[in-house]
Order: sequence, then C-alpha cells, then structure tokens
Amino acid sequence: MAALTAQNQPKPDGTSEPGRNPERSTKPERNPKQDRSRATRQRLLEAAVACLAEHGWAGSTVAVVAERAGVSRGAAQHHFPTREDLFTAAVEYVAEERSQALRAVRTDDRERAVAALVGLYTGPLFRAALHLWVAASGEEQLRERVTELEARVGRESHRIAVEVLGADESRPGVRETVQGLLDMARGLGLATLLTDDRARRERVVSQWARLVSEALSD
Repeated sequence: MAALTAQNQPKPDGTSEPGRNPERSTKPERNPKQDRSRATRQRLLEAAVACLAEHGWAGSTVAVVAERAGVSRGAAQHHFPTREDLFTAAVEYVAEERSQALRAVRTDDRERAVAALVGLYTGPLFRAALHLWVAASGEEQLRERVTELEARVGRESHRIAVEVLGADESRPGVRETVQGLLDMARGLGLATLLTDDRARRERVVSQWARLVSEALSD
C-alpha cells in the first residue's frame, strides 16, 4: 500500500487540504442551464393553459403563448416542436398539479371534499380542456392524443375522488355515486363557461354533499 503523501494527509486540526474534502466532491452540483430550461418549460405550460382558457384553440398559437410566457418562439419550439405537443402537455401538466392539490385534501367534512372535487371542473383547466376537446373533434392527430390524455385524467380523478371522500367501492352503488358526483361537476363546469353563478353552485354543492354523505355512510 502506498504511503500517504503530504498532500493528502489530514492537517493537525483535523481538516483536509483544499480540494480534498470528500463531502464536497460527492455533493451534486446544480446546473443553472437546466434550471433555466425547466423554468422556461413551466412558464410555457402555464401560459398555454391560460391562453387556451381565455382565447380558445384558434387564438392560442405558439407565438401568442411564447409572448405571454416571455420567451422567444424558437425557445418555445425547442421545448415543444408542435402546437399539439405544447397544448396536450399543458393540460396534462395542470391536471397533475390539480391532482396533487386534491390529494392534499384530508378532511372529515364531506361538503369541503365535494367542493374541492367540483373545483377540478370549474377552473381554468376545465375551460382549457374543453377548448382542446372541441379542436380535437376536427383534427385526427390531436384527437388521438387528447382521447388518451382524458382517459388517463378521468381515471385519476375518479381514484382521487374515492380517496378524498373515503368511499368504499366494494359496497353496492358507491362507485356510481362517486361517478355521478364527477359527472355533476362537469355539468357545473360547462355552466360556468357562460355565467359565473357561484351562489347557485354553492347551493348545489351543499345538496350534493348531503346526498353523498348519506350514500357513503355505513
């Protein structure tokens, strides 16, 4: 075994020579370029959802989204080569963010849980998704992507609803009750596109919370 040299021997005070700290050498270093790339991608996704919700498919071009995100069109196309790539990724991104928020709902208050689930279908995500559905109905390539995305989001939404409500789907009728709640929420989301009738929606949510509580009670 080779003897320790003066360069790699510890100092008398217990410290090592500069550049020889093993902890420093194994600690992962941040990559500012990757951080900027992730930040740019997130701004594009958020801007795409906002544009789609406000202007619809026809008014949401890559250039419009890039301008709203504060990046160049070239930077946008570097992350998302096609318009379809950008908007399907944007809706999926916000759906995942919303799902994480719903997973955080831990309450014995069924009315609050029902309101949180309804909120999934009455915010900007639902409006953006609706515009995407309409566009997909007339574009074959987009339709395939959106159909796959919505099937996955639908399954995830149902699973989260079961968790949030504490529902036991082994009991007869419980699965249908949860699905009925989500279908009702979609209806409220459609109504919200035309009018912002929050007072009526709150009454409907309160009534559904009572119905759901009765259906899910032991």
